Amino acid sequence: MSTPLRSIHVMAAVITDARGRILLARRTEGRDLAGRWEFPGGKLEPGETAEDALVRELREELGIEARVGEHLISVPQQYPDKRLCLEVRHLTGWEGTPRGHEGQALAWVAPDKLTRYDMPPADRPVVAALLQPDRYLVTPEPEDPARWLASLEQALAQGIRRVQVRVRNLSGDAWRALAAEAVARCRAADAEVLLNGDIGLARDLQVGVHLRAAQLVELGARPLPDGLPVAASCHTAADLQQAEALGCDFALLGSVHSTPSHPDGEPLGWPGFARLREGGSLPLYAIGGMTTDHIADARRQGAQGIAAIRGLWPARAV
Repeated sequence: MSTPLRSIHVMAAVITDARGRILLARRTEGRDLAGRWEFPGGKLEPGETAEDALVRELREELGIEARVGEHLISVPQQYPDKRLCLEVRHLTGWEGTPRGHEGQALAWVAPDKLTRYDMPPADRPVVAALLQPDRYLVTPEPEDPARWLASLEQALAQGIRRVQVRVRNLSGDAWRALAAEAVARCRAADAEVLLNGDIGLARDLQVGVHLRAAQLVELGARPLPDGLPVAASCHTAADLQQAEALGCDFALLGSVHSTPSHPDGEPLGWPGFARLREGGSLPLYAIGGMTTDHIADARRQGAQGIAAIRGLWPARAV
């Protein structure tokens, strides 16, 4: 019988200066993942609250007195020798000047440059939570294309900034024309758009593609160049591993709860979602019975946020 892996709860902070830069610390030699950059913090000790642990770690590590703010994300991550939960908080402020009191290098990094830094797997979803939308709209089938486009515009006006155009009931010129109209509206709202499954049309329109789970096993390489987003629908650990191997930028994972469109499927539930989350570093959206009320729950299971059709499409159009 294998020995259970030890469990570690680590607290980390998003420390932002007056210029909007975020502080990273470099792991010192002799530690796991030495040389990689991470959000400052450390282990929660027995008997400590999360807030007390973070204040203590930042005092010891950086020499500052921190005021702990709201929760950003908690990332479960399995390593060969341990299971880790990385809980990340914003700071509302601090006193003192951050310095590497344990010999670690520090860097103040502009948010749009965070992805250039080599980080441990658990920190990658943290960067995504800071930079990318917490809602991913999946469009319903367009029974009336004109009304469907009007509803898409309404969703964009309500703040949606990442859209998967998923249309199964149109093909040929009708599909291409509707996709082009949808892309134009998303671009006008400065929203990222991905087409479901249609790699060729995504390339022609210079937008992203959202791969179906079945497509993952058919592809041997990332289907679009860097700069055009690639995402995937995943249901199993194997799906997630293949999506990560292909270089996908993020994925959907579910179904978390049962849904009208998949009433007979066995939902993962949040515990099942977290178990799959800890096996990789890809930013994930939870899907399956999700509404905006579930964003906080999703973040506590390591998700970027939620993806939905009914939960995000304007109510009068569903």
